[in-house]
Amino acid sequence: MTTLPAPSQPVRVAALYRFARLDAFEALRAPLAAFCCGRGIKGTLLLAHEGINGTVAGSEEAIAALIEYIEAIDGLSGLEVKYSGAAAMPFHRMKVRLKREIVTMGVETIDPAKSAGTYVEPGDWNALISQPDTIVIDTRNGYEVSIGTFKGAVDPATASFREFPAWVEAHRADLEGRKVAMFCTGGIRCEKATAYVKSLGFEDVFHLRGGILKYLEDVPAEQSLWQGECFVFDERVSVSHGLAEGDAELCRACRHPLTESELVSPKYAAGVSCPHCFDARSDEDRKRYAERQRQVELAQARGRGPHIGS
Repeated sequence: MTTLPAPSQPVRVAALYRFARLDAFEALRAPLAAFCCGRGIKGTLLLAHEGINGTVAGSEEAIAALIEYIEAIDGLSGLEVKYSGAAAMPFHRMKVRLKREIVTMGVETIDPAKSAGTYVEPGDWNALISQPDTIVIDTRNGYEVSIGTFKGAVDPATASFREFPAWVEAHRADLEGRKVAMFCTGGIRCEKATAYVKSLGFEDVFHLRGGILKYLEDVPAEQSLWQGECFVFDERVSVSHGLAEGDAELCRACRHPLTESELVSPKYAAGVSCPHCFDARSDEDRKRYAERQRQVELAQARGRGPHIGS
């Protein structure tokens, strides 16, 4: 389901996905890459037998043309698309990749196109997760959860989505007899997560349609049960209510998002270290990172824009 574009900013960002059987997905790679590169679109698109997933950015006209192009591909009509804006291009290049899965869980028997849980619209989400018999599960990875999540949500503390099935197996007793409500950034991970949980025999399984991004776009801040900011996989780092760019920054040494309190930690040095990686890195590592950061700052001072490795 395509949503209307959100706030007017110079760059339009589109997070999109569609679970659908694509028997000849390899043949889509070159035409998609050419279409995007020819219109100045940057970002990443993933193609697999189970569908398409990705986030891309460009002008309003270019992104509209891309969505129309993808929608015309056999099996991909009805894309889930979330729009947001950025003050500057948040990606360095365009990539179209072929994958085994468009969101990697590692359970090949799962087919979200046929067996996903029940969609819950953002306007109905608060009522569901506020019910005492509902367990709310954040299906994102730990570093994403660290800067924001829904009030009362369970954090599985996974380092990758591949760990999610094992977490569910270990906590099946917690899910028995309850409504299971899951969410993620744009809707794709939690949609696949609901298909997995349903395959275990659970029936009351729900997921937030459009993910956190759609919730932050649709639900007014004064009514929101969201706490913090939402991590996004581009140079904006995070967004907040109304999909405004957030305040979180990224540690360029370990790629972990950082809150305001972490940015004033004595273990934080721009481009060199943060509280999450300081103790795991050697002095030699920090020397290398410091030199890299120096080169980044020199390039910026000379007006060359962001360093590709920054």
